[in-house]
Amino acid sequence: MQSPKERILYLPLKKEWYEMIESGVKTEEYREIKEYWIKRLTSLNFSFLLFSYRNGYEAIPFKPFDCVKFSYGYTKRTMTFQIKSIEKGLGKKEWGAPEEDVFIIKLGKRL
Repeated sequence: MQSPKERILYLPLKKEWYEMIESGVKTEEYREIKEYWIKRLTSLNFSFLLFSYRNGYEAIPFKPFDCVKFSYGYTKRTMTFQIKSIEKGLGKKEWGAPEEDVFIIKLGKRL
């Protein structure tokens, strides 16, 4: 059961990625660096983030999520993990990451 102050990130996943995370094979989830995910995961606005990247600013103030709750598509089947960190970088292609930088949600223990 979650505490009242726990900050949860809710993410629906496709079958392949859900099952890889559930089995313990995939230990991170990716989101593209697009306006929607910038607003959802960081304290920055889109134009400031683009300006920052172009000028070498790398420190991104991510929102302080405690855990991530994955759902199998939009069903009631879910699993929750602690979030170790959220960062920007290159993900693993075999885990669904594109070839450019993405937001990487690194998973901790399953709750």
